[in-house]
Amino acid sequence: MSNLSELLPAGAGAKSASFVASGTLGSGVTVALKADGTVTAVAETAIPETVGSESVYEAGNAAPNSVAFDSSNNKIVIAYRDGSNGGYGTSVVGTVSGTSISFGTPVIFNSVSSNYPRVVFDSNASKVVIAYQGAVSRGKAIVGTVSGTSISFGTEEQFESGSTEKVDIAFNSSANKVVISYADAGNSEYGKAVVGTVSGTSISFGTIANFNNAVTQETRIAYDSNADKVVIVYKNQGNFSRGTAIVGTVSGTDISFGTPVVYLSATVQGMSITYESNAQKVVIAYSDGTSGNYYGRAIVGTVSGTSISFGTQATIQSAVTNRTSISFDSNVNKVVVSYQEGSPTYAGALRVGTVSGTSISFGSEVSFNATTTDNIGSTFDSTSNKVVIAYRDSDNSNYGTSVVFQNASTSTNVTDFIGITDQAIADTATGAVIVQGGVSEKVTGLTTGSDYYVQADGTLSTTVSSVPAGRALSSTSILLEG
Repeated sequence: MSNLSELLPAGAGAKSASFVASGTLGSGVTVALKADGTVTAVAETAIPETVGSESVYEAGNAAPNSVAFDSSNNKIVIAYRDGSNGGYGTSVVGTVSGTSISFGTPVIFNSVSSNYPRVVFDSNASKVVIAYQGAVSRGKAIVGTVSGTSISFGTEEQFESGSTEKVDIAFNSSANKVVISYADAGNSEYGKAVVGTVSGTSISFGTIANFNNAVTQETRIAYDSNADKVVIVYKNQGNFSRGTAIVGTVSGTDISFGTPVVYLSATVQGMSITYESNAQKVVIAYSDGTSGNYYGRAIVGTVSGTSISFGTQATIQSAVTNRTSISFDSNVNKVVVSYQEGSPTYAGALRVGTVSGTSISFGSEVSFNATTTDNIGSTFDSTSNKVVIAYRDSDNSNYGTSVVFQNASTSTNVTDFIGITDQAIADTATGAVIVQGGVSEKVTGLTTGSDYYVQADGTLSTTVSSVPAGRALSSTSILLEG
């Protein structure tokens, strides 16, 4: 065989089509098909870090705020105590569009004063579960079903007959159970946890387990899907209010615990915890009471068996930091810590953190509300790839308010790859593109016989991507897959 045409069926090298160019295109450029039928270069586009406009979801005193993402319905669910309506437990559904969020009508889930409302999404049942302190201060939980921009609820169930405080909730996706942590104020404020099972619009509970036989002033909980464990962090007043963590194992409808580990040998407050699935670590954000400074800190934890170990704590900011809320943005593999600044502004701000091994580092501060901000909650919307932050805006009549935060990232049109230009094409001009199934002879630097893939920036590489290009027939020609 003396030339390329002998390798191919008749006409195979001429599988080209004419397209109008959107933007000036060189010869041998990978192109993507646009919705209007034109072609443009395959390329990455920078998406800047952005905070959207504030949106009020409750024109009343909303506190505290807990936020979850319902991935079955692609909706945000906020649970809160409506202080302008008897402290009733209330929930509202939000829809993210770009860097904006809109809300349906708030729905009451408990028509008595409800404290410590915390919401989580049960992906197995496609329901949200809200745990809270209900009537007579007892521990209650209720199942919610999102439909459109509204939410409806089943019958509340009791998980603790004594006075219940400092409630939090997580979903164990392996066991398909929720786990509720809390302080039992009817039993010396001991730290306790219980496993809940959702069935339809109801929830039932297993046996309550103690994780701290001393006064427990805060609890926060996360599920580590790599280790298949829950991690509870708490302020242990029985040990000088030190920051402490403990690993829990769910078995059926019960939970058992390993040995507690101190991660901060000083007074801790304002804790929050998330699971960073890329690094397979948990990350805790908190206010460090060492020397009474209460600076913002974070620390990375690694679960092994029924124990947890920690790296060196990192500084979020060297200033008073209150009421942290932490979420993991899996689109860019970053954690986002939202918090209240100290005096005099008490403003709402956030920092983006990057986990590396057992360490974490933070970028510059980003303001999301320049006036007094408290009762902060946040979650990651994995459909829009945005972090949603809810808070009480104390300088706006304590209204429940929310903003959408977009991390800096890149987007690409590589999945719309259609072929390689066979000539240079001026913007808006018509030119030839070798389409999939044809042979492009306008490329360079290939290794004969190697399989190539289109990368996010439009280059061809042997590095496997989701978009195969084809097989190199020579250093300057490639048979496009198709």
